[in-house]
Amino acid sequence: MNERFLPINLNDCAARNWEGVDFAVVTGDAYVDHPSFGAAVISRVLESEGFRVGIIAQPDIKLAGSVSVFGRPKLGFMVTSGNIDSMVAHYTAAKRKRREDAYSPGGKAGLRPDRALRVYSRLIKEAFPGSPVILGGLEASMRRFSHYDYWDDCVFPSELVSCGADLLVYGMGERATVEIARALESGVPAPEITNVRGTVYLADTPPRGIHVALPSHENVCHRRDRFASACKTEYAEQDFVTGKTLVQPYGNRFLVQNPPQKPLERNELDKLAELPFTRGYHPVYQVAGGVPALAEVKFSVIHNRGCFGACRFCSIAFHQGRTVTSRSHQSVLAEAEKFVRDPDFKGYIHDVGGPTANFRERSCEDQKERGMCRGKECLVPLCPRLKVSHTDYSALLRKLRALQGVKKVFIRSGLRFDYLMADKDGAFFRELVAHHTSGQLKVAPEHCAAHVLALMGKPRPEVYKKFAEKFRLLTKEAGKEQYLVPYLMSSHPGSRPEDALELALFLKKERIRPEQVQDFYPTPGTLSTCMYYTGLNPLDGKPVYVARQMWEKDLQRALLQAYKPENRGRITEGLKRAGLGHRIRELFSTR
Repeated sequence: MNERFLPINLNDCAARNWEGVDFAVVTGDAYVDHPSFGAAVISRVLESEGFRVGIIAQPDIKLAGSVSVFGRPKLGFMVTSGNIDSMVAHYTAAKRKRREDAYSPGGKAGLRPDRALRVYSRLIKEAFPGSPVILGGLEASMRRFSHYDYWDDCVFPSELVSCGADLLVYGMGERATVEIARALESGVPAPEITNVRGTVYLADTPPRGIHVALPSHENVCHRRDRFASACKTEYAEQDFVTGKTLVQPYGNRFLVQNPPQKPLERNELDKLAELPFTRGYHPVYQVAGGVPALAEVKFSVIHNRGCFGACRFCSIAFHQGRTVTSRSHQSVLAEAEKFVRDPDFKGYIHDVGGPTANFRERSCEDQKERGMCRGKECLVPLCPRLKVSHTDYSALLRKLRALQGVKKVFIRSGLRFDYLMADKDGAFFRELVAHHTSGQLKVAPEHCAAHVLALMGKPRPEVYKKFAEKFRLLTKEAGKEQYLVPYLMSSHPGSRPEDALELALFLKKERIRPEQVQDFYPTPGTLSTCMYYTGLNPLDGKPVYVARQMWEKDLQRALLQAYKPENRGRITEGLKRAGLGHRIRELFSTR
């Protein structure tokens, strides 16, 4: 037994003089005791509240008793598929099987099942009938309502219904999980825990009081306009200040989503970071070479939560929420000082980021009392009330750079470059170029067609052009050789073949040769996925063009790497098929 880790079997429990556990946390990821792994966070939070917690990581679904390693937990099971949706973990956007899984020992694929929540829930119910099953994590959160499933090309019911679980925790689940645990400890049956914010439950009758009715599951399965309408309402009610209870009929029952939980405040985030994470993978994985996903985050700091950027294809707004909270300087510095004491630390902090690295505070002063504005965005278009400042973030980075034993502090998670360009004080931009770029700076313009960018929730192309020009200028002034690495996406709803060609010509003109590009991936629960499925923009109900045929998706993707000789034939054939054959010479001309 390694006492620094939570128990993974009854022998570990016996070494702690435990007869069993209060909660068994079942996860589709390997057991990595690091604050970047949701299962570890929830487990450590429960432990800090005095509960006995055991970890069942990647149970072998072919092995009888794989979820029975602790016997029947006293209070129940907490179940997650892991840090990402299990289907995304297994399949590419082209629905091809992935060869590796970074969240598994040695990067081995296939150690978690497809639709992991359903499989784990079934195993638990077979082994321990009547034991409470609580779902959580990203897969549960993004699939909490009726949702479009790209892999089966159909609308599935809420994962709560599919799993037959007792409760579903959505969003960042620390508060809700503790409330549920306390209720179970006091003897409240799981089906009767119906008043916890940030949870979803099933009921025989609609709840009393004010609530918002969604179209029924049966309705959204058969009418795409109703699906889009439901999606718009679901997003509108995700603010913890103004969000209302949502009710969706399922046959003769009702799916009820309570309003969102209040985000953790700064002192609570600091307290969370102080929990006794080992920051490593469990020693049982050593023989397999460890867990690859740990490498990038081991010497990285998550300093914030939430994102008011609201990219339509991103899960953050629907999962973490649009309200930004952040940790104190003291908390971040204390974490970095632990890096310095680690024998594996080479002096480089890989990232000081989060959902969006350069957000430290709420987007405006009114937000704390009034919540996020309904029907409006903070950045696209730029709200005149947006509070734009990098002063606090810059100060934090300077303190980190000054720590003894720290050579460099990099920023590798997403930077919102339009927010950066809106800052009239250019000090942070200069420091970013001079101190926090490791030769390449990754940013996400995604496209260059204005109407596609608008559907994505991204700024107009002129903003990126100005940003790139200033980056080059500041890099030259700093006497460095550094480059922008733009993230680009093909076939996002709204993108037609001519838009993809426009992007290819832009890349040619700017001499940008992307090594990696991403075909749009319709993951559950996002606004962009709603557009893909319905052909409608859920925010205004207007029709949206969607590339559905494989030849066109293949063309749009190939156009982003038109410089590659192996793509020329596919592009030529595809442009002819799209009626754009007259522009082939324009693309491949060397002039």
